[in-house]
Amino acid sequence: MKEKIIEAIGDKLNNLDVFIDDITYEKIDQENTLTIVLDSKEIIPLGTVVKATRIINPILDKLDLIKESYTLDVYAKEKGDVE
Repeated sequence: MKEKIIEAIGDKLNNLDVFIDDITYEKIDQENTLTIVLDSKEIIPLGTVVKATRIINPILDKLDLIKESYTLDVYAKEKGDVE
């Protein structure tokens, strides 16, 4: 599934200067959750995560890889302490 999602998203996140670091699908607090972790050379602002989610969501809907209901969780990879 991870490879299919990455392939479908392709270079659509390039304009945001982010890429997919990891994808997991698991049950979290009794809820099916698809987690997509974004990464970049720089720290990713929240607004960029929101824009990426708006790009990713319709692609996932079109792919229809997951038949049961789930929550999409997109977030930026932690960069560590910033001074």
